[in-house]
Amino acid sequence: MLWPNKGVENTDETISMALKRSSELDVDHLVVASNTGHTARKLAGKGKKIVCVTHHVGFKNPGEDEMGAQTRQELQEQGIQILTTTHLLAGVDRSLRFKFQGAYPAEIIASALRLFGQGVKVCVEIGCMALDAGLVPYGEEIISVAGSGRGADSACVMVPAHSQYFFDTVVKEIICMPREK
Repeated sequence: MLWPNKGVENTDETISMALKRSSELDVDHLVVASNTGHTARKLAGKGKKIVCVTHHVGFKNPGEDEMGAQTRQELQEQGIQILTTTHLLAGVDRSLRFKFQGAYPAEIIASALRLFGQGVKVCVEIGCMALDAGLVPYGEEIISVAGSGRGADSACVMVPAHSQYFFDTVVKEIICMPREK
């Protein structure tokens, strides 16, 4: 499915399509990008194992965690695991760009994935991050859900690889993404 535009208006249908495809493929693990908890909440109680990947602390402002403690507790009480850690395709490479300008390997990979849109790039990234954290099983298909800003507009079926073997990651299907980047 190609959405005419990117953005939050696609969230409900993206979630619906991801859940439908997970049932068709018998995939139990869904990984979702969510900083406020809004998108993750939409997956609660759907009979799947959900991992919510947030921005790392300090992403927006130094020392700031964008997801409040109350939201974290609420999501965890609903059985959603939360992963807050350094972004796979940013981290130290981004600090080099900020300090010295230029392009660095992880950011080149991120830019290449953005050829499919920001949401698809994030789907791949968070899938691998969840695997590195031990929150999804190795060697199994998962469904990853992300967006181009707020909400969700992209979903992929993938088999993530650990970060040191990133290029072994397999994106099997793009369930949906925005046509306009």
